[in-house]
Amino acid sequence: MTTTTLAVLVPLLPFLGAAAGLLLGRTAPGYVRPLAVLPALASLVLAAVVAARQGGGRAVDAATQLTPTGSVPIELALHLDGFAVLVAVLVALVASCVQIYSTAYLRDDPRYPSYAALVSLFTSAMLLVVYSGDLMVLLVGWEIMGICSYFLVGHYWETPEARAASLKAFLVTKLGDVPFLIGLFALAADTGSFRITRILGAVAHGGLDHPTVIALLLLAGVAGKSAQFPLHTWLPDAMAGPTPVSALIHAATMVAAGIYFVARLLPVFAASGAALVVLAVMAAVTMIGSGLAALAQDDIKRVLAYSTIGQLGYMSGALAVGDRGAAVFHLVSHGAFKAVLFLAAGVVIHAAGTNSLAAMSRMRGLAGRIPDAYWTMTVALLALAAIPPFAGFFSKEAVLVAAEHTALGDRHVAPAAAGWTVLSAGLLAAVLTGAYAIRLWLLAFRGRGVEAPDHGKQPAAMSAVLWVLAVPTLGLGLTAGVLGDWFDGHALTPSLTTAVLSTGLGLVGGLVTYGAWRHTTALAARVPLGAVVAHPDAEPALVEIEAIEARTAAYGPAGDAPDPADPGRLLLGPLHRHAATGFHLDALYAALFVRPVRAAARLVRFLDREVVETYVRGSATGARWLGTAVRRAQTGNVQTYLSALLAGSLVLAVAAVVYANVNAGS
Repeated sequence: MTTTTLAVLVPLLPFLGAAAGLLLGRTAPGYVRPLAVLPALASLVLAAVVAARQGGGRAVDAATQLTPTGSVPIELALHLDGFAVLVAVLVALVASCVQIYSTAYLRDDPRYPSYAALVSLFTSAMLLVVYSGDLMVLLVGWEIMGICSYFLVGHYWETPEARAASLKAFLVTKLGDVPFLIGLFALAADTGSFRITRILGAVAHGGLDHPTVIALLLLAGVAGKSAQFPLHTWLPDAMAGPTPVSALIHAATMVAAGIYFVARLLPVFAASGAALVVLAVMAAVTMIGSGLAALAQDDIKRVLAYSTIGQLGYMSGALAVGDRGAAVFHLVSHGAFKAVLFLAAGVVIHAAGTNSLAAMSRMRGLAGRIPDAYWTMTVALLALAAIPPFAGFFSKEAVLVAAEHTALGDRHVAPAAAGWTVLSAGLLAAVLTGAYAIRLWLLAFRGRGVEAPDHGKQPAAMSAVLWVLAVPTLGLGLTAGVLGDWFDGHALTPSLTTAVLSTGLGLVGGLVTYGAWRHTTALAARVPLGAVVAHPDAEPALVEIEAIEARTAAYGPAGDAPDPADPGRLLLGPLHRHAATGFHLDALYAALFVRPVRAAARLVRFLDREVVETYVRGSATGARWLGTAVRRAQTGNVQTYLSALLAGSLVLAVAAVVYANVNAGS
């Protein structure tokens, strides 16, 4: 089979698996799990074969026109370059692991058939985005992912948190998609095509008339889909969905789509220096703000969610300095270790019976209960903190090296201001990343207090995929030199300056957090703060923490007291309560947008009910009265009709005489 035929099958197989799963979910439930897992595994094998055949060489293109649409045709096109084939392997790998993991994680869930089908459809949509060579076909996959995320995030629709989170994710991403769609049409109008290769060719020859406007419109959609400031607020709330869904969204689909889109069309954005500066500032604010917020979160999944936002900020920073190789390298590396983190977090939550890090900090021996999750999560956190020789170190260094070269004038794709912005923010974010990574590890696995509950051995399906994904987390960075052909042909090796700076700053953040943890642990030991009552089955479960009078006596009001052994409050100080709420952006958006829209809706409802309906009811009443009067006039008496006719004629005659006299007098 040809490479293009295999590439067509890669997104097609999960789609067929989704359709078959939905059709057979009720009539033949025994086929649901095979239909979820096998198409994903087959897609992974085919994606690997396509990547091997492409080999990082010249891009493979194929296209057929779908339908004549006038001057700008829409084509079913494939564009297989090094970026596309590697990202497709990542998507298929993570999706396969998520499907296998879910067979055990949701084994007793009655809605598993629809869940598995939606995950397959989600995977198919992302693979369509990755392989597509036409922007309109890419948009189809882009929008299908938004719909799938709505249903998957709201999987536990019985809870108000899940319903609100799914609606928020849908609305915020759609808010960005509106200017994104306008930007696509504007780009096609300037270049005369939706085909990516023709667009890039037109840009190379100066064919863009409005590069800044187009780039900013497209960036709005990217900010929504990839959770970049200021449209990032939906991602932490999306943790209300099942943990495997979080792993899929954060590691390989949805949020990766925006970064991949900018990487694919980077020359369009590079045509406007102003757009690159805007992207650099957006990335800098995202990196720093998400790092501070992650350091203040108590929910383990929300810590990882803000971590994802920050790492996406690094990828956006690499694109802002014009290095799409570094951006995609970090995308692939991050996808591996973030999938480990979320899937391991699911095991931790199941074992602890709670999402709360404060509750876990009061449990002793949790690491011994779940050794597979403990070791793989430790490795993934080291990769997240960019500690060598793990994958995150090499990919993050590639971003910082690109920013350094741009700042010093060695690269001229982007303004030096963009380089300095990304470099300084990236180094500061390295401190914060090291801090919240070690904080999560200490609170989750070094708790003190009651013995952690024993829920038995974790299912093999959940543990096995952690080790599978730990392999690229450990070894992907060491292949940076080998994979250079897939990343625009240049080596993604670290420089001594940025390596020492970023690793040193990450270690400083970790050591300072460890010292703060030791201090707060000693403080909590002197003033006991209660015991944990963990529910053995629920996920996520609510954990009751007993309040003790000594807490108020020692610290004042309970809301102002530090959590036991939590270094986040000590490190952030007064900033903690603001960071814990995401710096009140949700409240700001509620005041600026939600409340005015609701007020306008109430006004429209009032006008509709009191004005429009009044006229409608009045018209009906008037017609009814007129009908009643006419009906009463129809007596059937001829004399009455003749009298009315003569009276009417007399009135008309008098009116005619009066009118004639008035005209004669004038």
